Amino acid sequence: MKGGHHTEAGPASLRTLIYDDEGERPSLQVLDQLLVPDEKKYIDILDVQGAWTVIRNMNIRGAPLIAIVAILGLAVDLKSGKTSKELDELVSKNGSDCYEAIYTVVDEKMKHLNTSRPTAVNLSNALQEMREELAKLKGDSSKPSREAIVDSVVKFARFMLDRDGNDNMKLAGHGADAILEKKKGVGKVTIMTICNTGALATSHYGTALGVVRALRDRNQLGKVVALETRPYNQGARLTAFEIVEEKMPGGTLICDCMAASFMDQESVDAVVIGADRVCANGDTANKIGSYTLALSAAAHDVPFYVASPFTTLDVSTEKGSDIVIEQRPAAELLESARAPKSIAVWNPSFDVTPAKYISGIVTEKGIIYPDKDGKFDVPAFVKANSKDGPETKKQRTE
Repeated sequence: MKGGHHTEAGPASLRTLIYDDEGERPSLQVLDQLLVPDEKKYIDILDVQGAWTVIRNMNIRGAPLIAIVAILGLAVDLKSGKTSKELDELVSKNGSDCYEAIYTVVDEKMKHLNTSRPTAVNLSNALQEMREELAKLKGDSSKPSREAIVDSVVKFARFMLDRDGNDNMKLAGHGADAILEKKKGVGKVTIMTICNTGALATSHYGTALGVVRALRDRNQLGKVVALETRPYNQGARLTAFEIVEEKMPGGTLICDCMAASFMDQESVDAVVIGADRVCANGDTANKIGSYTLALSAAAHDVPFYVASPFTTLDVSTEKGSDIVIEQRPAAELLESARAPKSIAVWNPSFDVTPAKYISGIVTEKGIIYPDKDGKFDVPAFVKANSKDGPETKKQRTE
């Protein structure tokens, strides 16, 4: 697909980014999610540093969107005046066949992007995919190295953007199927979720909130319950915003600490959360509070699903304790809590939910279920569903 690309999920107010690759130079704007729902303002991304900044400062967030904005920002950067001049000088100095020199510049930019948010594996996976695409160009003399590398980045950026939207729709369908299969009794379902995993966390539709949308589209959604998600309030600011904008049935906002009481006093059919990294054994890093929510779900016999794009499965990380958890600035908690400025603060952005509390890991390629001993074999699923493997709707790791 060529031309301007406006990512939408429902109303135009949910565009999380605007990317146009029709002209000579791509352009990128991202919605400043720190201002939502009070204001809808877009930030121009002019280079890699601009992409790094909006990721680091959480103007945009959500593991899939972080990866997308990083790659789109790289594409914009390589066509910008400053970088174009730098590449011109390299070609002038080394000649048109200067793959190593051009690649080194691009790789340094990718390394910088990877320092923005360390916990979400989608970012490092996307950058590695980009490196693999560029490696194919080494020794290819069909076009000048500079042109080949820049064109490859721009092409991959478009591919990533389109793939994310398509994958979200498939993932959402698998998740809706699983929930409806396990539904107890008759009537529509009630889903509980934390953080924001919708159109504002991806390029389109969403992951966990995408599952909610799929249930809504099938006329099977009775109520969606969003946890506020302290201390950054992504659930209150962003998920509640998406629910209200789309008039989702039974939209309800609760404090994080109310989840167990709600499950006890109301009927909840399933909890669905997103993921920033899923380990080889199924342990899952997600927004802080997810682990607590999993414990509440287990105590009330509520199925607990992780909605994870295939790119979020990290088979190189064996278990949750191996994950580097990002610590956020103390000010983020102090300001939102109106706490004394002198109090010590512990403010991790994520926690890790042990695999034993997870009912299934939902991806666009199917669902990973635990075996009869409650163990997940994520590497087996990845191997079976990688580029050279067959795509299956479900894989039970037995």
